[in-house]
Amino acid sequence: EEDLLGDVCREVVEKWSQAQVVEAKEEREDEVQAIASMMEKQARIVVKPREVSQEERQRKAALLAQYANVTDEEEYPCPDPIESHEDVLLRILAALNSQPALFRNTNVEDVLNARKLERELLRDEFQKKKEQDKLQREKDKLAKQERKEKEKKRTQKGERKR
Repeated sequence: EEDLLGDVCREVVEKWSQAQVVEAKEEREDEVQAIASMMEKQARIVVKPREVSQEERQRKAALLAQYANVTDEEEYPCPDPIESHEDVLLRILAALNSQPALFRNTNVEDVLNARKLERELLRDEFQKKKEQDKLQREKDKLAKQERKEKEKKRTQKGERKR
């Protein structure tokens, strides 16, 4: 019976391994089929080239010509180490505004205005916090005085009773 049991176990293992090989082949075939179908779908997709109008070409050429006229000094300005970022941005803004442009670039102005607004908000918040702290200190001072007065009254009562 032990020999028979070993043979049965060996046969079960062989059948199981054969089934695993068949399943692996089927999975690979499924993967290959899925990849092939995706490639076919992608091959069917046709990208239409974007048509650029003559006006857009002229606008692009004018922009490129405008930026091509920048000298080395303007392209790589040597900033003064003492200057703040805002000063550098203002110098750049002045240089950009001095050149004739097809459109007005307001990015630098927007950034400067946003920073200015942020500083004002922070200043206001700081002022409010300062006032609140001052009021809190006054409240604490009054509460401390009241506690002292209550303690004084209690001690006076205690002395009178004696």
